[in-house]
Order: sequence, then C-alpha cells, then structure tokens
Amino acid sequence: MTPAPGPGRRAVLGATAAALPLLAAASGCPPGGSEGPTARLTLATGARGGPFARFGERLARELGAREPGLRARVLHTSASVANLRLLATGDADLALSLGDTAADARAGAGGFRTPVPVRALARIYLNYLHLAVPADSTPRSLTDLAGRRVAVGAAGSGTAVVAERVLAARLSRPVREVRLDLDASTRALARGDVAALFWCGTIPTAAITRLTAGTPVRLLPLDRQASALRERHGAPYVPVEVPAGTYGVPHAVPTVGVPSYLVARRDLPAQVAEAVTRVMFEAREQLPGPEVPGGYLDERYAIGTGSVPLHPGAVAYYRGAYG
Repeated sequence: MTPAPGPGRRAVLGATAAALPLLAAASGCPPGGSEGPTARLTLATGARGGPFARFGERLARELGAREPGLRARVLHTSASVANLRLLATGDADLALSLGDTAADARAGAGGFRTPVPVRALARIYLNYLHLAVPADSTPRSLTDLAGRRVAVGAAGSGTAVVAERVLAARLSRPVREVRLDLDASTRALARGDVAALFWCGTIPTAAITRLTAGTPVRLLPLDRQASALRERHGAPYVPVEVPAGTYGVPHAVPTVGVPSYLVARRDLPAQVAEAVTRVMFEAREQLPGPEVPGGYLDERYAIGTGSVPLHPGAVAYYRGAYG
C-alpha cells in the first residue's frame, strides 16, 4: 500500500515561495548565477553499514561529483534522534531521520525538550516496522511478548521511538526493553538472549536476511498499530504490508510504515538546499533504496513531509520540477 502524498503540491509549494528571494540573497549566490554554490557540509546518517549510512555515503559522493563546490562529510550516528540533535546544535547541516522523529523535533515533543527548527528537503522512502521472532518460538502477537526481553533499537534511534510507542499498548506485563543496534539485536535473537527484535527500515533489510540463514524468523502482525499511533501522536504512520516471501515468511504481514526524510538546518542557504535536492533526484538511480513500494525519490511524494515544512531551497527545486 503506497501512502497518500499529503497536501496538494500547489498549497505546499506556494506556502514558502515568498521567502525564496530573501533566502537566495542571503546565500550570497543570486538565482540565475553562472556559478554553483560552495559549501562544506556535514551529513548525519546512521550506523556504519546500515541503510541511512549507505544512502548518505552515496549521496555525499554524488554531491561532490555533480556540484564541485559542495563537499559533504558523512557522520555515522545512532540515527534519527541523535541526528536531529546535531542539527539543533549546528554540528550537522543535513540529516536523515524517520518522519515521526522529525515531527517530534519540530514540535519539541518526545525526546526533544525544546523545538528544533528543522526543515525538510524530501521524503525519500518508506520504512517498514519489523517485529521479528524466531520461527520456532511461541509468540504469535504483540501481547505474547509481555514480560519478555525485547530488543527495541539503539538509544537515540528512530526505531527505539516507534518501538516504545507500540509497546505502550496494554500488555499484562511490560516487556523488558534492551537497547541494541540492529547487528547486536540480530545476534541476540540468534543466541536466544532476546525473544524479539524491533527494526524500522527498508525491506528486505540485509542484516535480517543474513540472520535468517541460521535463524529463520517470523514477523508478528501489527495490523492495528498504524491508526492507533496516528491518533496518539499525529505523526506520519501508515498501514502497510510486508510482502509474502520476504525473509522466507510465506504470507503478507501487516505492519506500520514510517517515511524517511532528508532534513536540514533552517538557516542552510537556499541555493545550497536547492542544489542538494536537485542532485539527489538527478542521482536517484545511483542511490540505494527499497525494493518495495514506498514513493522512493518520486517528486509526487517527496513534498509530503507532514508537519515538517519544506526548506525554501527545496521548494525552488520542486517548483522547477513541476513546471
């Protein structure tokens, strides 16, 4: 199921169009100039080898190749929450984040004590929430995990945010949360140290595919969670299905979809933001993405960033792309 693109493009693009001349002037490079922008950027991604890191590393290479004045340094982190905090302190210029965490940051909610003036460049792809257990284990639903050890993702990750919200459902006993990154979570599941693991990412995720070579898994259904999360948190959760055959599971499994955003500091110069957005779309075939539907790098869906407003530089790109 592919999510709706959100507000109409005219409404979204028109909302910030008036700010473009001022921001272009502030960048020092007026529109229509013959030279591209010049900047050294820090891009906060995720753990080494993970999907955010692979996407960010490839985007940084494409920026350097296509925009000689732009150089992007990739920073490996625990992902969404940590990345948005780096934007807030000015230690990152660009970041990858799950959409719900970005919405929290903008509102000063969840793990953020004060609002972060984050701006979106694009919604890039849809993530699928995994709740994996060994195929030969007894849990068949979320409620069966009551009282058990569950890996909920690394501290500071978007996975941990979503997992904790799902686990806020009424269980007879709370689970014993264990904070581990994805690789450590898969090892713990294989050893029997945890009963289940959460992961929010593209499908198939390579680390879980590798896990299934020695430990076949099942995915527990989360069919009512998307609507419950939207009601409680107002974030961009959508109902999706993991297709039959993924990780050797013979049937489709309902779960929660959460988009990923490429975001930036509010004061990133408009021409830089426009160039980054343009290069990302020009290089879309070279950037790693999911193998399932999700509006991956499609201008029709990229502007659907919910409560996180588009950066005026990104607006400039989309206005040109739409014609």
